[in-house]
Amino acid sequence: MKEFSWPVRVYYEDTDAGGVVYHANYLAFMERARTEWLRALGFGQRELAEGLGVLFAVRSMELDFLKPARFDDELTVTATIDHLARARIDFGQEIRSAAGEALCRGRVRVACIDGERFRPCAIPQAIRNAAEAT
Repeated sequence: MKEFSWPVRVYYEDTDAGGVVYHANYLAFMERARTEWLRALGFGQRELAEGLGVLFAVRSMELDFLKPARFDDELTVTATIDHLARARIDFGQEIRSAAGEALCRGRVRVACIDGERFRPCAIPQAIRNAAEAT
C-alpha cells in the first residue's frame, strides 16, 4: 500500500533544554500522521467513535532513534501499512528531515476496538476497502 506523508514543524515546546526533540514527541508526530492518514481516507476519529462505535488503540510500538531533530526543523512523517489483519493494522513509520534523511523509524501495531467494551473488533469494511485501494 502507498506511503502517506504528513508535514510537521518542530516547535520549541517539542524540544528539551538542548533544542533537540524530546524522544516522546516522536510518538506524537507518528500519531498525527496515522490520524491524518485515516482522515485522508475519509474517516475522522470522532465519526468512527460516535457513528461506528470503534476506536483505534496502539497495541505495541518499536522505535529506532537514528539522528536528532531540532527546534524549527521541517519534518515529514510517513505511515505505510505493512499488514492489514481482521482487527489490527501494522504500520511502518518514519520521520525524515527536510533533506529526506531518516531520523526515526518505527513499527506500530494498532488494534481496532469496540468503543464501549474496549475489546478487539473487526475493522469496518469501509475502512478496509479504502485502505486497500491506496
